[in-house]
Order: sequence, then structure tokens, then C-alpha cells
Amino acid sequence: MLYYLYEMNHAAIAPWRAAADAANLFWKNPVNPIAQTYMGRSVAASLDLFERVTRRYGKPSFGITEIPVDGVTVSIAEERILHKTFCTLVHFSKRWPAEKAPVKQPKLLIVAPMSGHYATLLRGTVAAMLPHADVYITDWVDARQVPLRYGSFDLDDYIDYVIEMLELLGPDVHVMAVCQPSVPVLAAVSVMAKRQKPKQPRSMILMGGPVDTRRNPTVVNRLAVARGVDWFRKNAIVNVPFPHPGYMRDVYPGFLQLTGFMTMNLDRHMDAHRELFWHLVEGDGDAAEKQTEFYDEYLSVMDLTAEFYLQTVEKVFVNHELPRGLFRHRDEKVDPSAITKTALMTIEGERDDISGVGQTEAAHDLCSGLQPDKKQHLLQKGVGHYGVFNGSRFRGDAVPRIVDFMRKHA
Repeated sequence: MLYYLYEMNHAAIAPWRAAADAANLFWKNPVNPIAQTYMGRSVAASLDLFERVTRRYGKPSFGITEIPVDGVTVSIAEERILHKTFCTLVHFSKRWPAEKAPVKQPKLLIVAPMSGHYATLLRGTVAAMLPHADVYITDWVDARQVPLRYGSFDLDDYIDYVIEMLELLGPDVHVMAVCQPSVPVLAAVSVMAKRQKPKQPRSMILMGGPVDTRRNPTVVNRLAVARGVDWFRKNAIVNVPFPHPGYMRDVYPGFLQLTGFMTMNLDRHMDAHRELFWHLVEGDGDAAEKQTEFYDEYLSVMDLTAEFYLQTVEKVFVNHELPRGLFRHRDEKVDPSAITKTALMTIEGERDDISGVGQTEAAHDLCSGLQPDKKQHLLQKGVGHYGVFNGSRFRGDAVPRIVDFMRKHA
């Protein structure tokens, strides 16, 4: 019923959106003498904000067309090299200029979080790593777009996907997990090590992930423990409504996840939109564009399959199965101590309010089979969750250390 109410609200507000768009044509028309007045700009800014907060945001594009590599501008083409039901593996292929010999770079698989946002949330991460690596990324599919006849997708399937991609790209591949996938990526590498797979990754970079949420628990962690998985099953799982392709599929809807993210820092988001309004009124296009670009991405959300979401809540946030040695993949015990070949780097943000300090670093204790020279930890000072994998501090501080770590263990 909740999803139907959400769709009905969008349908009910559609005429008002159309009216706002029509009014904006009047208030922004250059031949309108009132358009350049303070009142005209204020009305136009109000209409713009109304359009933005009521818009249904679709999947953004990566939009990376070129990148500088050693002073040379290299064209980038997106290639989809592996198609799975719930994920596509995207390769950012470099097209080197004729006068420049291609530079061999290490392969890097970035596993994007499947936590409500699209993989394009890591656009900045991809752009920062492209000058230094041959980059691939997991592009997860919106569950409401997958017909029910294609079956389910759970945490075991997620781990299988990661293993398949590592074996496709290996053995000279490095893997980076951003936030949520830190646990399934660590599990996937552990399974590969235990099975003595020949294409184990050279290194594994875990960034702001909930490896052990018992350490320095955040509001998110405490909520999961307090509510329990049954509460989430009853209150957060809904059916996809008609006419979406995934009609009748049980999902955790993206709009619920977004609501949770927004309410955690509601004052900050309200201040940001208040600032956006005044930027529009004052004609500060650069500042307004910077904010709209961020929210175009932040407000674009996707649905997760119910089985994947509930298993993640239960295994990672409620039962803490991986750090307690209870995590199993298809009835096979996951043992991170079996990892001896894949070097481990963990990165955390000092002000991360999603994955607390120490939760990702816990992976070092679990990977007890690794020699000390194969382990490295970085705590980024003054950085929140988003800054762990994006922004100027990530580019200036974390990226050089990640690149050095990959080279050291190439």
C-alpha cells in the first residue's frame, strides 16, 4: 500500500508540476520586464525549487568522456562487458591518442554500494582513479525494473557476482569496496582464498564499510539492533506496483532509504535548499549548479530486492556474523583468515556517521593470515561518510595512498 500511495502522490502532483513549468516560462522569459526584478527572480527560484523537490529522478549517467593521464587527454568510452540479471559490469575503456603509446595500468574493480543509490554516486571515485588504473565498476540494476520471472537476488548471489567478476578480470586485479559491499567483497575474497582460486585479487581496498558494527556503533547500527529484522520485514518491505516491470516483486524501496538518509541530517539538507534558493535569486549560477548537481545524484534512488536487504540487515547489522565467525556463503563457512595473497587496505572517515570509526579497520583482525606488510589503514581526518570516497580530500589524500598501495602489491 505504501508504494501505491507514493505513486498516487506523484500522479496527483503532476498537474501542479505542469502549472509550475508553464509559470516558469513567464517568469524567466527575457522579454518579460519583471523577470530581472527581485520579485521576478524570487518567484522563478520558488518555482524551480518546487519542481526539484517534486521531481522523480531517473538514473543519472556517469558522463565521463575524457580524463588527463600523465599530461595527455585520453578519451573514455563506457563498455558493458558482463550482463547479469541484477548487475552490469562497466569498463571505462581508454582511447589513447595516436601519438601516445597506451600505458599499461593495473585493473581496478570498484564494487559500488547496493544501498539505494545508483553506481553513479561513485562518479567522483571513478574519475579520481581513472588516471592511475584501468577501472571497472558494478552497475546494479533497479529491482523494480526486473520482472518477477527472473527470480530472486540475495546476499549469496551478490557474493557470487563479485567472485565471477574477479575471476573474469583476474589474476592481476585489485578490488575496491565502497561502504556496504565491504562485507560481501571480504566474504568473496575469503571464499576464493579458501578454495585456493588462482585468480585471487592482488589487493582489496575497503572504504567506510560495516565490517564490525559493534565497534563505535552509529545511529544506523543502533536502530538495526533495536528494531530487529522482523520489524524491517513488516515495515520496510513492499510490493512493486503496476505498471513497473518488477510488478509484485518484494522490495525495499529507494524512496524509503532516501527518507532515512535525509532525516538523519534534515537541518543540513534544509539549509542547503535555502542556500540554493538565494543563489538562484542572486543569479549565482556556479554555486547553484554545484548544489543541483549534488542533489540530482543524491535524490536518484533505486529499489533493492527484499531478500538481499533483509539478509544484509540480519547478518551484518543485527547478528554481526562475519566478525563472530558465523557468516556462511551457501552453507560454506566464510573464513577471512584464509586470505594470505590479497593485500588489505582499509579507509575510514573521522566524522563518518554511517560506518563508525573502527568498523572497517576490524577487517585487519579478521584477516589474521596476512603478513603485516600486506596491511595498511588510513583514517581521514575531518571527513564524513561521503568524503571517504569523494571530494577534494579523497583526491588529495586517499587516492595517492591507494595508488601506492596497488603498485606495491601489483
